[in-house]
This record gives sequence, structure tokens and C-alpha cells, in this order.
Amino acid sequence: MQLNSIRLKVVMAFVAGALLSVMLVTLVAFLALQTNVLARTDVSNMAQDLAAKVRFGDGGAVRLGDESHHALKWAFDSLDREAAYRVVDSAGRVVLMSGAGPGFWPDGLLPRGAARGRFEFERAGVQIFGASEPFVRQGNTWFLQVAVSQRMMYLLHRVAMPLVGAGVGLFALVMLVAFGLCAWITLRYTLKPLEDVSASAARISLHAMHARLDTRAVPTEIAPLVDSFNRALARLEEAWRVQQDFLGKAAHELKTPLAMIRAQIELGADGALERAALLSDVAYMSRQVQQLLLLAEASETANYDFGAVRARDVADEAAGYLQRMAEAVEVRLTVSAEGGDVDWRADHGALFTLLKNLLENAIEHAPAESVIDIRIGRGGLSVRDHGCGVDPAQLPLLFERFWRGPHRRDHGAGLGLAICREIAQAHGWRLEAELAEPGLRFRLAGAVTHE
Repeated sequence: MQLNSIRLKVVMAFVAGALLSVMLVTLVAFLALQTNVLARTDVSNMAQDLAAKVRFGDGGAVRLGDESHHALKWAFDSLDREAAYRVVDSAGRVVLMSGAGPGFWPDGLLPRGAARGRFEFERAGVQIFGASEPFVRQGNTWFLQVAVSQRMMYLLHRVAMPLVGAGVGLFALVMLVAFGLCAWITLRYTLKPLEDVSASAARISLHAMHARLDTRAVPTEIAPLVDSFNRALARLEEAWRVQQDFLGKAAHELKTPLAMIRAQIELGADGALERAALLSDVAYMSRQVQQLLLLAEASETANYDFGAVRARDVADEAAGYLQRMAEAVEVRLTVSAEGGDVDWRADHGALFTLLKNLLENAIEHAPAESVIDIRIGRGGLSVRDHGCGVDPAQLPLLFERFWRGPHRRDHGAGLGLAICREIAQAHGWRLEAELAEPGLRFRLAGAVTHE
């Protein structure tokens, strides 16, 4: 658990980043020393710095800085075998030179019209790095040249680099301690609201499903996750409420026929009428139990086996299954496929149950000698009867569990259309009802054609 801590991971990432930065700086410094890049760069910077210190006095006198820069002149004069500088004009005439004298410089380093640049030459077998920096004084362009031996730059770097390395190491150590401690403390207080949210989530139970997690103190990056959890809690609470309501209605629906059966048994039902009533009540309860089982099965997506299903064949199968029921009430079933036969991605048994329930509902409401049309397209189907329909205000109630229309012929459980809605949702389809003037039309849309 500790290795999976956000605080520990962030601090470890910070430490690793700091160490990697020190290693990269050390590697770059090492490569710069090996390739003389650092030496050449230092000489160029020195030329720029010295060019800014050149002063022109009255009568054309030229000097390097003022009295405060006498140490700079002393350093070049003392190291006249290793370093030198001079100031020349655009024609190459020297107007100022360090103590090394003209013998330090080879000829032809600054031809007419030269600009900023670097150069190298050898003196007494020693490699010399040089740089030229142009500057403007009194309306003329001048050039300051500085040259330093390779061994001098190497010595300076060998002395300076350990000091720089020690400074970098000390800075890295201070940074690791100071910033690491700050990061740890900051993360501790930043993640504290998450601990409170976790404790609040642990207290949520079936008896407190209305509770929600407080996101006011949660970090902005974590707030969407907590909001998603709250929305999931809301869906669970709604599902729990629907389940409790469903169980209550189911118990109520089964309670009445059970009470009637008990009463008839207690009264000693022995005649044909009493036995017929008992059988009717038992059949009603059996149908309700079967519908409840179908509804439970349709509500669980794991029960579906999706594959290529020819919708026209399933519709013909459902119509053939209910043909006797339709003939008994003198209703005719017709099936048509627009655009040819197509295969849908669906569960065969679930699609059959959906069509069977829709046709059963239509048959129960269709008048005698009327037609029920099943029309199948590439992306859906429709089932229409020519009955009396329903009141427009009752359209939203058609898919409610245990709701029954006032004009049906049987005493069903009121779960058929609810099962259809569950099957449609499991497939990602949309099932809607609309008035057809006369009658009612159920539309199923969103079916995916199986390639």
C-alpha cells in the first residue's frame, strides 16, 4: 500500500528528476571539456566582455576600462605567454595591445571587413583559441581580439569545474531536502480531502443510499471522479427504488389470487365452477411468475448471445407462433421487409420474445377482421394494430411494469411491454409507441446491420 502512495510516487519522481538533471549537467560539462566547446565559448564571451570595457580618451588614447579594471590588465600582463588581447581598426592597425606584444599574434587574423568570429592558431606548439568582437566607438568600427592557450583554459576549467560540481551538488542536496519536504507536506494536505471522501463513501449503505460525497474540498483534478461516483450512487439509488417498487407491486399482484385460492379452498371448492376458478387463478399466477422470470432474464445483459439474426425470419416465426391466437379473434397478421432481407446483430431468442410480446399486445387490442402489420427495415421495424389505441396521456405508461390498458381482452400481468423495453435497451435499440389513427404503432429503431 505504501509503494502505491501518490505522495511517495510524486516525491520519488521529484528526486529522480533532480538526480537526472544533475547527471545531465555533469555529462554535458564532461563532453564540453572533451571537445573544447566550453573553452571556445568562454573565449568568445571574454571577447564580448572586454569589448564593452574599451575606452577612448582625448587625443585618440585607447585603454581597457578605467582604474577599477587594473586587475584585468595585470592578469593579462602576468600571463603574457598564455593570454593576450588587442584592439584593431577595420584596416587591421593595432591601437591597443596587452603585455604579450605583437609576437603573440600571427599575421592575417583580421583581414579588412572582418566581423565577429572565432579563430585558432598555434604558438610554440601550443593550441591557441581566439575570438574577435566588433564594436563601434566615435563613429568607427573597431575589433577586440582575445586569445588564450588551450592549456590555460584547461587549467582554469580543472580548477573551476570541481568548485562548480561542488556547488551543483550542494544545490541539488538543498533542493532535494527543501523541495522534497515541501512536496510531501503539500501533497499531504492536498490529499487529505480524499481521505475524508473515502471515509464518507465507506459509510454509505443500503440504509443511507441518499448520501452523496462532498466535492467542495476535493482537488480540481479529482472532482470529476467524485462527481462520477455520485452519479453512480444516484443510479444505484434509483435502481434500488425501482426494485423495491417492483417487488411491492409483484407481491400485490400475487397476493390477490393467492387470497382467492385460499378462500376457495377453505370454503371447500368441489364443484366444476369452483375448480375452474381455481385453475384460472393458478394459470394467472403461473403467467405472472413466468413474466417475472422473463423480465429478470431480459434485464441482465450477460444472458444475451449476440450474433447475426435475420429479422424477417424471426418475425415470421413469432407470427406463426401466435397464428392460432390471432385466428381465434379473427385478426390477420402480415409481415413485410422493406429493402430485402437483412441480418441484425441481436440475440435470436430475445428478438423473438420482443416481437411475440408486441404482437400479443396488438392482438389483445385489435378489433375483429382487422390487420396487424409488421414492417421490417434495415435499421428497425414497426408493429401496428387498428384498434382503439390509447389516450395520449397514457402513452408514457405503456412500458410501466404492471400497467394494463383498459381495452385488452385478457387479464395479463402487465409486464409484456416492460420486457420489450428491457430487451431493446440491452441491444442499444429505441422502442417507442405512437398513435396511428386508428390504432397504435410501436417503432423499434437503432438496429445494427450485421456485416
